[in-house]
Amino acid sequence: MTVRWIVRTASEICLTVGTLIVLFVVYLLYWTGVRADSAMDGEIGRLQDQWSTGPVAAAGTPAPTPTAPPRRYAPGASFAVMYIPRFGPDWAKPVLEGTGTDVLQRGLGHYDGTARLGATGNFAVAGHRRTYGDPFKDFPQLRPGDAVVLTDGTTWFTYRIDNHPYTTLPTDIGVIDPVPRKSGFTGSGRYLTLTTCEPEWGHSHRLIAWAHLDSTQSVTQGRPSALTG
Repeated sequence: MTVRWIVRTASEICLTVGTLIVLFVVYLLYWTGVRADSAMDGEIGRLQDQWSTGPVAAAGTPAPTPTAPPRRYAPGASFAVMYIPRFGPDWAKPVLEGTGTDVLQRGLGHYDGTARLGATGNFAVAGHRRTYGDPFKDFPQLRPGDAVVLTDGTTWFTYRIDNHPYTTLPTDIGVIDPVPRKSGFTGSGRYLTLTTCEPEWGHSHRLIAWAHLDSTQSVTQGRPSALTG
């Protein structure tokens, strides 16, 4: 009788644990994605509403004159939208300032201290590979020549990928230097660095893609050719 009770109890515990594991996986794969997609759509919607009222700086103040010193982006706030045609015609993600957990659950994160969008230096951005909307799920598909297009509401910035994704360790912070080591860039320029986790469901390494600024145009000229085909 005691043995039977022990077996039955152990079976029930295993069943309960298995159910909890399945529910946790569903949460990671589905619910975090639903919440993240909603949050990203909300960020893009707020940006579009903001831009529709006229050119403003990322912090919500009037745009600085060309001679004014560059402003820092407001921590945790969205300031641009990124499009990567390689990931699909409907792929669009907000870019927010910072790379904390709360930021990366709402979009892509701009590394604090790296260059501003379109400026000389390295505009570096991080994103989840999996969970929270899987924004960089297809990161390994990036190829040299692929376009990465961003807008801040007044200007379109088209960057071009220069390398196949490069694998490194999380401690390799030189990948976001103004002139990133191992990028192939040899001098000052207007660069973009994209980073995400590797392997797909882990975080022991990082995947890196570097790009250079290829062209800019005013939003009044319409969408750039990289987005219109």
